[in-house]
Amino acid sequence: MSNDSQRVAIVTGGSGGIGSSAARRLAADGFAVVVHYARHAAPAEEVVEGIRAAGGVASAFGADIAEEPEAAALFQHAKDEYGHVDVVVHSAGIMPLAPIATMDLDTFDRIMRTNLRGTFVVDRLAAQHIRTGGAIINFSTTVTKLQMPTYGAYAASKGGVEALTLILARELRGRDITVNAVAPGPTATPLFFEGKSQELTENIARANPMERLGTPEDISEVVAFLAGPGRWVNGQVLYANGGMA
Repeated sequence: MSNDSQRVAIVTGGSGGIGSSAARRLAADGFAVVVHYARHAAPAEEVVEGIRAAGGVASAFGADIAEEPEAAALFQHAKDEYGHVDVVVHSAGIMPLAPIATMDLDTFDRIMRTNLRGTFVVDRLAAQHIRTGGAIINFSTTVTKLQMPTYGAYAASKGGVEALTLILARELRGRDITVNAVAPGPTATPLFFEGKSQELTENIARANPMERLGTPEDISEVVAFLAGPGRWVNGQVLYANGGMA
């Protein structure tokens, strides 16, 4: 149902830790939210149900964001359901870790396909469909500054995301659309905890002056700022890491 005054957001990876928090935060700000998922519908539907229970407007949609026809169907779903698209939060990504010397090329290619090609596809569609006054919010990582071993392929993919972000911001001159990237530090999500010992987790948490891990809510506050009042922030990478770098 079209309502021109209703702001509409697509959140890719909307069933994940940061994505689901961003979806809930934008819904609380009055956005109608399309919660995207890659493979598993149940977690996305759970996010949607939570938003609706709180009085918000949301729907879920599954797509491989690295395949343009599927990603295009995601945007079409938003337009069919709500009439238009104002904000795209592109949080979908993967993070397999291994030293550069031993990472197999199939894993490297999978990281680049999801993280870099996926961003290119989503940003390309966002640039075509977002209304005047909108925002594109990509996700990088603080690891691009930290040069941590085993993160080579992941950091390389996110370095590419930053380049796309900064250039797209300049390419959209005159359209009143902001394009920025959020670069979280270590954040307490299932993706972060996977494969880490408690000791390692505690050491990482102490690495910033706040001496704690970030929370998904910490990151979604930055997203909400960029999606709403932060209109004079454009073509930037915002580091949300407690002062880690």
